[in-house]
Amino acid sequence: MRAGDGPEAERLARVLLARVLEPGDEVGGRWVREIGAPEVARRLREGGPRLFGVTDRRWAGLLARARQAEPERDLALARDAGVRFVAPGDGEWPGQLDDLGDGRPCGLWVRGWPSLRMWALRSVAVVGARACTEYGAHMAATLGAGLAERGWVVVSGGAYGVDGAAHRGALGAGGATVAVLACGVDRPYPRGHTELITRIAEQGLVVGELPPGDHPTPSRFVVRNRVIAALTRGTVVVEAAHRSGSLVTARAAQRLGRHTMGVPGPATSGLSAGVHELLRGDAVLVTDAADVVELVGDMGELAPDRRGPVLPRDLLEPGARRVLAALPGRGAAPPGAIARGAQTTQDDAIARLYELRSLGYVERHGDGWKLTRQAMISVRGGRSRC
Repeated sequence: MRAGDGPEAERLARVLLARVLEPGDEVGGRWVREIGAPEVARRLREGGPRLFGVTDRRWAGLLARARQAEPERDLALARDAGVRFVAPGDGEWPGQLDDLGDGRPCGLWVRGWPSLRMWALRSVAVVGARACTEYGAHMAATLGAGLAERGWVVVSGGAYGVDGAAHRGALGAGGATVAVLACGVDRPYPRGHTELITRIAEQGLVVGELPPGDHPTPSRFVVRNRVIAALTRGTVVVEAAHRSGSLVTARAAQRLGRHTMGVPGPATSGLSAGVHELLRGDAVLVTDAADVVELVGDMGELAPDRRGPVLPRDLLEPGARRVLAALPGRGAAPPGAIARGAQTTQDDAIARLYELRSLGYVERHGDGWKLTRQAMISVRGGRSRC
């Protein structure tokens, strides 16, 4: 690593730290904040005095990793793979990641042509169970497509299940999607999603904290989720058991002041138990992309009113609807009985009955009135059935 205090020295130092420090290391993040990335890198490379907050054993481990680090080589490998390193202070750096404080990434490895900063400004995370049901996959894909069609970027983790369905939904709609990986972006994981992640890199972005060639571990999946939460305006959880990693993303979003949403599932489904727990707290129930956009979008991006189909009888005046509702389901009734049922006068009821007859809802039988077949279908269709 070359000496110096300029932008290149800062970049090389951060590339080294991305190799030496584990993602989300808040002690290391405090070092960088207080004495700067180049000085931290120098101490690690030269074996200087132990920095605060770690034991001698931990410090020795960091020194050993620093001796093996080759930041220039990492940058060269990245360039060969079409990957760039984006660091805090760069024009492409998403400022909302600074909300992570000392847990902020040293930098991000980015694969794909769009600007990460611009895409992150209008993005939503869709996460959930890996072993999801058909319902979960359908909802994730529908949300991904709906958000993409509305001009939103869909962010997820590239995993099996809900993540993959959300990415595919966005891609299928010709939209934008970002996969945040827990490994080097040049090594797609899981391997079964190599084709999907390659397609995301071609049409969108693949992002990660770990340098080229690095592999995932269980703890790296967990800390990766904080980046998904911080990068986006809100997180939607589609199917999650009580111990699901996607709940880590949702809780990180809540801590960061981001919107947290959940798609409800069957009350008997263990895969929806974690979502329902979120919904009993501060999360908001959503059922489609319009609900999500109304919550995370700008003023005026409202979801449509939720209502059933408009029936012909809905267009009647309230008085006519009351008279229509007062007629018996079978047989005829005299005007007086109909008037009492509609809570009006007999003269008003008769006037309404003739109006309804002209519209085809009722017919006269002797001294009484009865519903036509058309009206019986309309009235029954509008009544609640338990």
